[in-house]
Amino acid sequence: MLYPPRGMRSMRLQRLPDDLRQEIRERRKAKGWTQQELAKKAGLAQRHISGIETGKVVPRYDTLLDILRVLDLDLILIPRELLSAVQALVRDYRNRTVNRQTEERPLYAVDEDTPNG
Repeated sequence: MLYPPRGMRSMRLQRLPDDLRQEIRERRKAKGWTQQELAKKAGLAQRHISGIETGKVVPRYDTLLDILRVLDLDLILIPRELLSAVQALVRDYRNRTVNRQTEERPLYAVDEDTPNG
Protein backbone atom coordinates (compact mmCIF):
# COMPACT_ATOMS: atom_id res chain seq x y z
CA MET A 1 0.00 0.00 0.00
CA LEU A 2 1.27 3.47 -0.76
CA TYR A 3 1.40 5.71 2.26
CA PRO A 4 0.87 9.44 1.95
CA PRO A 5 3.60 12.03 2.49
CA ARG A 6 4.44 12.77 6.13
CA GLY A 7 2.19 15.82 6.30
CA MET A 8 -0.87 13.79 5.34
CA ARG A 9 -0.24 10.88 7.71
CA SER A 10 -1.62 12.67 10.75
CA MET A 11 -4.36 14.39 8.78
CA ARG A 12 -7.74 14.00 10.41
CA LEU A 13 -10.54 13.17 8.03
CA GLN A 14 -13.69 15.29 8.19
CA ARG A 15 -15.89 12.19 8.18
CA LEU A 16 -15.76 8.54 7.24
CA PRO A 17 -18.36 7.53 4.64
CA ASP A 18 -20.99 5.10 5.92
CA ASP A 19 -20.18 2.50 3.27
CA LEU A 20 -16.50 2.50 4.31
CA ARG A 21 -17.42 2.10 8.00
CA GLN A 22 -19.74 -0.74 7.03
CA GLU A 23 -17.05 -2.40 4.92
CA ILE A 24 -14.62 -2.27 7.86
CA ARG A 25 -17.21 -3.90 10.16
CA GLU A 26 -18.22 -6.55 7.59
CA ARG A 27 -14.62 -7.42 6.75
CA ARG A 28 -13.75 -7.73 10.44
CA LYS A 29 -16.70 -10.05 11.00
CA ALA A 30 -15.90 -12.07 7.85
CA LYS A 31 -12.47 -12.74 9.33
CA GLY A 32 -14.18 -13.90 12.53
CA TRP A 33 -12.55 -11.16 14.58
CA THR A 34 -13.96 -9.22 17.49
CA GLN A 35 -13.40 -5.49 17.74
CA GLN A 36 -10.81 -6.28 20.40
CA GLU A 37 -8.88 -8.57 18.02
CA LEU A 38 -8.89 -5.99 15.23
CA ALA A 39 -7.83 -3.30 17.68
CA LYS A 40 -4.88 -5.38 18.90
CA LYS A 41 -3.72 -6.15 15.36
CA ALA A 42 -3.98 -2.48 14.37
CA GLY A 43 -2.40 -1.20 17.59
CA LEU A 44 -5.55 0.60 18.75
CA ALA A 45 -7.99 0.49 21.65
CA GLN A 46 -11.20 -1.52 21.21
CA ARG A 47 -13.26 1.59 21.95
CA HIS A 48 -11.58 3.32 19.02
CA ILE A 49 -12.62 0.53 16.63
CA SER A 50 -16.13 0.64 18.06
CA GLY A 51 -16.27 4.40 17.59
CA ILE A 52 -15.09 4.13 13.99
CA GLU A 53 -17.61 1.41 13.15
CA THR A 54 -20.48 3.36 14.69
CA GLY A 55 -19.45 6.72 13.23
CA LYS A 56 -18.75 8.34 16.60
CA VAL A 57 -15.02 8.54 15.88
CA VAL A 58 -13.38 9.78 12.70
CA PRO A 59 -9.88 8.31 12.49
CA ARG A 60 -6.75 10.02 11.29
CA TYR A 61 -5.76 9.08 7.77
CA ASP A 62 -2.83 6.94 8.89
CA THR A 63 -5.02 5.11 11.41
CA LEU A 64 -7.54 4.32 8.67
CA LEU A 65 -4.76 2.95 6.46
CA ASP A 66 -3.46 0.80 9.33
CA ILE A 67 -6.93 -0.69 9.91
CA LEU A 68 -7.39 -1.37 6.20
CA ARG A 69 -3.94 -2.98 5.95
CA VAL A 70 -4.75 -5.34 8.83
CA LEU A 71 -8.04 -6.25 7.12
CA ASP A 72 -6.21 -6.94 3.82
CA LEU A 73 -7.94 -3.99 2.15
CA ASP A 74 -6.53 -1.11 0.15
CA LEU A 75 -7.84 2.39 -0.25
CA ILE A 76 -7.46 3.44 -3.88
CA LEU A 77 -8.26 6.60 -5.81
CA ILE A 78 -10.09 6.12 -9.07
CA PRO A 79 -10.65 8.92 -11.56
CA ARG A 80 -14.38 9.62 -11.73
CA GLU A 81 -14.51 9.02 -15.47
CA LEU A 82 -13.31 5.44 -14.83
CA LEU A 83 -15.46 4.72 -11.78
CA SER A 84 -18.34 3.01 -13.59
CA ALA A 85 -15.91 0.79 -15.54
CA VAL A 86 -14.07 -0.22 -12.36
CA GLN A 87 -17.36 -0.91 -10.56
CA ALA A 88 -18.48 -3.10 -13.47
CA LEU A 89 -15.20 -5.06 -13.34
CA VAL A 90 -15.55 -5.61 -9.60
CA ARG A 91 -19.20 -6.63 -9.95
CA ASP A 92 -18.29 -9.08 -12.74
CA TYR A 93 -15.44 -10.55 -10.71
CA ARG A 94 -17.67 -11.02 -7.66
CA ASN A 95 -20.40 -12.64 -9.77
CA ARG A 96 -17.91 -15.07 -11.32
CA THR A 97 -16.54 -15.93 -7.88
CA VAL A 98 -20.03 -16.61 -6.51
CA ASN A 99 -20.99 -18.65 -9.59
CA ARG A 100 -17.84 -20.74 -9.28
CA GLN A 101 -18.67 -21.56 -5.68
CA THR A 102 -22.22 -22.66 -6.56
CA GLU A 103 -21.41 -24.64 -9.72
CA GLU A 104 -22.57 -28.23 -9.63
CA ARG A 105 -19.69 -30.66 -9.50
CA PRO A 106 -19.80 -34.45 -9.57
CA LEU A 107 -19.23 -36.11 -6.25
CA TYR A 108 -17.18 -38.83 -7.92
CA ALA A 109 -15.74 -39.76 -11.30
CA VAL A 110 -15.76 -43.13 -13.00
CA ASP A 111 -12.41 -44.25 -14.31
CA GLU A 112 -12.98 -46.04 -17.62
CA ASP A 113 -9.66 -47.85 -17.42
CA THR A 114 -10.66 -50.02 -14.47
CA PRO A 115 -11.35 -53.71 -15.08
CA ASN A 116 -14.98 -53.33 -13.96
CA GLY A 117 -15.58 -50.00 -15.68
